[in-house]
Amino acid sequence: MPQRDRKTGRCQCTETCSSTKKLFELLQKSAISQEEFTTQELSKVALKALEDKGWVEPKHVTSETDLSWRQQLNMTETPLKLNKQQAVAVSVLNQQQGFHCSLLEGITGSGKTEVYLSILETILKQGKQALILVPEIGLTPQTINRFKRRFDVNIAVIHSALTDNQRLEAWRQARCGEAAIIIGTRSALFTPMAFPGLIILDEEHDSSFKQQEGVRYHARDLAVMRGHLEDVQVILGSATPSLETLQNAIIGRYTHLTLAERAGAAQKVKQGIIDIRSQPLKSGMSASLINEMRMHLDAGNQVLLFLNRRGFSPALLCHECGHLHECDRCDAFFTVHQGLNEICCHHCGNQYAIPHQCHECGSTMLMGHGTGTEQLAQALEQEFPQYPVVRIDRDTTRKKGSLEKQLTSILKGEYKILVGTQMLAKGHHFPDVTLVGLMDVDGALFSADFRAPERFAQLYTQVSGRAGRADKPGKVLLQTHQSENPILHDLLKNGYGKFARAQLEERQQALLPPAWHMVLLRADAHLAQDADNFLQQVANLLPQDRDFEVIGPMPAPLDRKAGKYRRQLLFQAKNRQRLQQEFESVLPQIEALTESKRCRWSIDRDPQDLM
Repeated sequence: MPQRDRKTGRCQCTETCSSTKKLFELLQKSAISQEEFTTQELSKVALKALEDKGWVEPKHVTSETDLSWRQQLNMTETPLKLNKQQAVAVSVLNQQQGFHCSLLEGITGSGKTEVYLSILETILKQGKQALILVPEIGLTPQTINRFKRRFDVNIAVIHSALTDNQRLEAWRQARCGEAAIIIGTRSALFTPMAFPGLIILDEEHDSSFKQQEGVRYHARDLAVMRGHLEDVQVILGSATPSLETLQNAIIGRYTHLTLAERAGAAQKVKQGIIDIRSQPLKSGMSASLINEMRMHLDAGNQVLLFLNRRGFSPALLCHECGHLHECDRCDAFFTVHQGLNEICCHHCGNQYAIPHQCHECGSTMLMGHGTGTEQLAQALEQEFPQYPVVRIDRDTTRKKGSLEKQLTSILKGEYKILVGTQMLAKGHHFPDVTLVGLMDVDGALFSADFRAPERFAQLYTQVSGRAGRADKPGKVLLQTHQSENPILHDLLKNGYGKFARAQLEERQQALLPPAWHMVLLRADAHLAQDADNFLQQVANLLPQDRDFEVIGPMPAPLDRKAGKYRRQLLFQAKNRQRLQQEFESVLPQIEALTESKRCRWSIDRDPQDLM
């Protein structure tokens, strides 16, 4: 009688035969290494069965490692001539030996990548490897192509969109030294290097470098620690450095290098504010913006519109009773996705077909409230039928290779109007884009997160940096109902550098990071009281004095998510060492609390997201 698995009830013999067949078919194509066998989770029982029958046999093969790049570095492109500021930065970085952390603060289009390439040439000629981290998967193809054009070396790529085999092969090449350059997102930081020589974090300010789930870490901080442990140079590059990094540069902990001029023939962009109070809007666009777009498009240029809301509309509204349809598992509204004929919660993934009647009054007069990228792209196709429109957001780039294909088409000039979210704002080089329009920034100016002004300033500076990157003059227009907002005027008048330094002074006065240091304890529970009781017990274990502050427990800004109530507790201290010591001393007591079993809780050191 065949044996069956107790949990699944499946016939174990059938599963073993299937595994044996799968393994045999793979081995018929090519040999499999021990690492590939483990990664693909193949059956050891199946392997033994094939060995017992004499159909396969193990062989010990010594793989040959190609390290020819260490003896002779071949250049496939002549380096560009550096301007004065770039040359100074390269000279300073080349003189550094062993561990040094440097901030390369360069305005958008100032040629930071060319500085990276120049330093990389020196490192590779020394026979050492380099690790380059970028915040988004979408930036890796552009970065890879730029480095491949310059150096004839093996480049390993590591990010989450690759298969297990592809990641394993890249990891192996880096570990044995075959790959001279390793490029990837935050997880690539843990890739071993046989000959470590340099770590670069491009766009170091980006929040994507912070791992928010599971084991929480910040790739920027770990990169600095890894550089210290391996005694190699670390370069943090950004046009809009985070306040934490800027503070370290100001106090002299990091070497501070600046690039204040745009490289080549690129000119400084013109900036303007469009006050949309009392103005009629067409899918969020003012008449002034539409007229400006028409001028740039008729001149043969490209236009980029930035709207950080994907979907057709951010809410579904009943025109008769005014009811806004809210997610039944979160304190958030459903987003309308007309192309998919569904309403979706972007916080928990809950989704339904678009209803025909209002859930409150039964009326059929339902309409989308607000504008998303999907609606904006449709409106642009109607307004400018002669100019092709491309939309780039998480919804249109789900398929493998779709983002790379769209970016290539943009560079070829196949699309004239670009609509997108933050995916389109980070680090891309579009030489024909001469006009950038920020559709609605009011939401970014008002937030419960103290980092909101810093994030908005970084986003505005990065998006505006997509305009006028070649020899064509660029223009940036910002639509807002808050045209007199002091944050906007400070940013447009003084630029990010002065704005960031003013923010540092405000943080110092408010006793907020980076002036003080923070730990966030989150608790989620089906009953709000369970999370509150647990965090209150934790708060009672911690000291409170002039240099150590405990805030909470309190509801998170998004109080309910995925059916659970969310509470949080903040600890702040003037001295980081004391904060760590106090928290670590009570951690065993926290874990022993009976209330901790009634909720799911997590610790986030130096939190980047308080929502």
